[in-house]
Amino acid sequence: MTAGPDTNTSTIRRWQLALLLAYPLLAVAGALTHRQIFPLAALLLLLTALLLPQLRRGRAGPWLLWLGALLALPLLALAGWAGLLLELVPLLVNALLAWGFGRTLWTPEPLVARFILAIEGAGRLAQPGVARYARQLTVFWTLLLAAQALLLAVLLLCAAHDGLLARLGITAPLAVPDRWAAAWQHAGGYLLLGAVFLLEYVYRRWRLRHLSHPALHTMLLQLALHWPRLLRGSGAAAS
Repeated sequence: MTAGPDTNTSTIRRWQLALLLAYPLLAVAGALTHRQIFPLAALLLLLTALLLPQLRRGRAGPWLLWLGALLALPLLALAGWAGLLLELVPLLVNALLAWGFGRTLWTPEPLVARFILAIEGAGRLAQPGVARYARQLTVFWTLLLAAQALLLAVLLLCAAHDGLLARLGITAPLAVPDRWAAAWQHAGGYLLLGAVFLLEYVYRRWRLRHLSHPALHTMLLQLALHWPRLLRGSGAAAS
């Protein structure tokens, strides 16, 4: 018996999760040891996780991109740029997330409203106060992620020895110790977002205490299952 589409999708997502969990471990190892092999492996794992669905389908374009990266990354490592590329990843992630949240504010269905539709259905969104809170929360995450991206840009530029300005021989207006910059880029920034997510969940249960709420693990599972539909908007109702 062959596995169905749902089984294949579930398997791919499990592999993606494993690769994404390994990524910060390698990034931190690279920051602590200054060995180029760790950022090189972290970048390759991240690219593999992003391209994995297309690679599994055997598409030529993604495979050419992956093989090109496999050849290019060692050359960048030899030139000493793998670590800098790795430090660029958190900045890009936060900037793209801020854009993803912010662009939906101009639509009738802000991104947090799409989360609610995917997890709990249209009935929940229609309950008093929920739609307004969803829009407010979308604004909050847009601002937080944009601020984080700005901070990461400053760290990328101004790290005392490893920053982009230092590499170019330019004196940074604000010299940030390399260890502090690396710690925030590869651990602190992600921990902040995780902590804010948990605190918001607690606050939401208090603010909308007249409503029942799914358990945290159920909410995370539903987000993992339905995230592709969140990007499309309309029709993301829970099945």
